[in-house]
Amino acid sequence: MIWQRRLSLRGYLLLGILLPIGIYVLLNTIALYNQALTAVHTAYDRTLLASAKSIGEQLAVEGFDDTAVLRATVPYAALEAFETDNRSRMFYRVSTIKGQWVGGFEDLPAWRGRLPTHGPYSALVHFYDDEYRQWPVRVAVLLQPVVSENGRSMAVIQVAETLELRQVLARQILVATLWRQLALVAVIAFVVIVVVQQATRPVRQLSAELQARAEGDLTPIATLRAPRELLPLVDATNHVMERLQHLLDHQKRFVRDTSHQLRTPLAVLKTQVQSGLRGDLEPRQALLEINDTVERATLLANQMLALAKVAQLRQQADAGVTDLAGVVRAVALDLSPLIAEKDIDFEISTQPAAVHAHDWMLRELSRNLLHNAIRHAPAGTALNVRLVADARHAALVISDSGPGIADELRQRLFQPFSSGNVRSGSGLGLAICHEIVQALGGTISLDNREERGQTVGLDATVRLPLADNPA
Repeated sequence: MIWQRRLSLRGYLLLGILLPIGIYVLLNTIALYNQALTAVHTAYDRTLLASAKSIGEQLAVEGFDDTAVLRATVPYAALEAFETDNRSRMFYRVSTIKGQWVGGFEDLPAWRGRLPTHGPYSALVHFYDDEYRQWPVRVAVLLQPVVSENGRSMAVIQVAETLELRQVLARQILVATLWRQLALVAVIAFVVIVVVQQATRPVRQLSAELQARAEGDLTPIATLRAPRELLPLVDATNHVMERLQHLLDHQKRFVRDTSHQLRTPLAVLKTQVQSGLRGDLEPRQALLEINDTVERATLLANQMLALAKVAQLRQQADAGVTDLAGVVRAVALDLSPLIAEKDIDFEISTQPAAVHAHDWMLRELSRNLLHNAIRHAPAGTALNVRLVADARHAALVISDSGPGIADELRQRLFQPFSSGNVRSGSGLGLAICHEIVQALGGTISLDNREERGQTVGLDATVRLPLADNPA
């Protein structure tokens, strides 16, 4: 989400911690208010019950049961002792069990409910909420037996009290508790801010260190003072900077080698042009020499561009899956005119081999190896290409019948612009092959083939890992 990306770590932690706490405080406040109101009702309901019992003690009766007549001579002043303060008022009503009014406030709604089966009091009492004269009231109804020498009956005594005082007390309890909860939330927020400030200090120091670095400084970041949680980030950053350093070194080396290697053919070309202009050579001979120099310079430039492209492709994660056998056969077909020109006895044998690689890289690898073998194989000799695959690797072996290479040149030939006496050219072909093979996670080797103690040819062997799921 956009808001998640814009939030700082401090804001994200504050939101993640305080939002659930705030929701909890809200729900707890509602529950606390209801609990406080219930507790206040319980306390003040005892007052209502006491007032109802007091009224019941002042009732008189004449007659028995259905013929009994109740009399209530209770003045309103008798309820003043039960009124807490002037914020609440009390009302009462006395009636018979059949609902006939006997005394008190006649317009107080008569009780029509039922007594609870198991109440909290031993008396026959019930509490409920009602409305009287547009005031919300709490009502206690008491079924009081009235007995005298002259009669016996059952009276229904209702005492109602307005709820202002109860609500005020419940709100006071709520506000006092809410202030403490808000203070707790403020302490949590303060602690989160302080802890995050301290915890993110290494991140800020790391950011300041990186910003203070000189341009082009890609040295690894020191991990001695970094917290354990930041080590994966620091290691990943160091890995990225290492790759960038390698890329920059490669680019610098490419620019340096390009300027150095192209200087010679350009100088030769300039000399040949000046010689042709002076008439030192016949025009056709001069043009032939110029053409030869241009071809060598073009080959050099193409190979250097190929070397740079290999470095570029190494940075791409998904190379796809390519059948090496099809690429090798296509390259052999492209070079068939060179094979026919030297009357080489050519033989090719391939097995399907799917590898993770760009098609261009496999083509460039096969073309360089096969072209070198054709160029250095004597006319009329044999040239064999074999591609075999086992469970994990594909092995491409190109065997020519050339003079082989000396041991001291074997490893040096994979370096750019290195060539032996038996290898002509710019010295980039095998370097390109070596870079491609390394990028694909394989190996390449040049081994002399000997018979009876004499070198009869050279085997160029490339081993590449097969794709796990060939396409």
